[in-house]
Amino acid sequence: MHGSNQSRVSEFLLLGISESPEQQRILFWMFLSMYLVTVVGNVLIILAISFDPRLHTPMYFFLANLSFTDLFFVTNTIPKMLVSLQSQNKAISYAGCLTQLYFLVSLVALDNLILATMAYDRYVAICRPLHYSTAMSPGLCVLLLTLCWALSVLYGLTHTLLMTRVTFCGSRKIHYIFCEMYVLLRLACSNTQVNHMVLIATGCFIFLTPLGFMIMSYVRIVRTILQIPSVTGKYKAFSTCASHLAVVSLFYGTLGMVYLQPLQTYSMKDSVATVMYAVVTPMMNPFIYSLRNKDMHGALGRLLLGKAFQRLT
Repeated sequence: MHGSNQSRVSEFLLLGISESPEQQRILFWMFLSMYLVTVVGNVLIILAISFDPRLHTPMYFFLANLSFTDLFFVTNTIPKMLVSLQSQNKAISYAGCLTQLYFLVSLVALDNLILATMAYDRYVAICRPLHYSTAMSPGLCVLLLTLCWALSVLYGLTHTLLMTRVTFCGSRKIHYIFCEMYVLLRLACSNTQVNHMVLIATGCFIFLTPLGFMIMSYVRIVRTILQIPSVTGKYKAFSTCASHLAVVSLFYGTLGMVYLQPLQTYSMKDSVATVMYAVVTPMMNPFIYSLRNKDMHGALGRLLLGKAFQRLT
């Protein structure tokens, strides 16, 4: 682990948010609880959509994939975080750190692109309802999802490969809960200007472009809803996209706090925002999408209670 050659780096130390044993115990049980809730919630969403023919629509197709992405996302970070909090072995190999970074970056991008695709689905459903079945055909839905995966994989590979060019010759201690890009760049002793420039450029494309698309979609959605004569009709139309709007606000609000800033200004206070988008957002998504969704309530009831639920209804 000594020397200036990057290839000699064998591991990093994930010290977490706090080094206090008492605080680490609290953090362990807190993150374990959040992880279990996230896994159970997203698995139930995926199973309910998969086994209920009533939910075999484009909106729920993308929601199932969003839940799968969130499930994969937390599994990439939280188990290792729990091991680091509970044991004295806080080491993560260089290869393991880059692998975690790759999936972290790719899945955040995938989450974002799926949210943009869901915004387009809501736009077509509300603004062009007569063309919905053709505009959101099964073939197009699969094509859009494939494009989301391809872009996110390319985005993750770009930043991971650039990170392999970075030299680490100082401290290997990561005062963080996982291998996050900004934290690793702060540990570098080589010039990271290229990494930062590519991060800003690709970030604008992969995050701000879909955000702009979602804003335009919702501007048109609001205009269409305001033209509906009845209050009941307006409420029904808005309720179909309210959950998505809440998730988008939570996702971009926490993500923007971390990444829409110069690398030099990044500090440990941003760890709270990172925990929000890395742990809290995936945990909250199933609750937000099923809270006032009667179709999802029915699907979950049939999944968990079977015929007993049908007799109750």
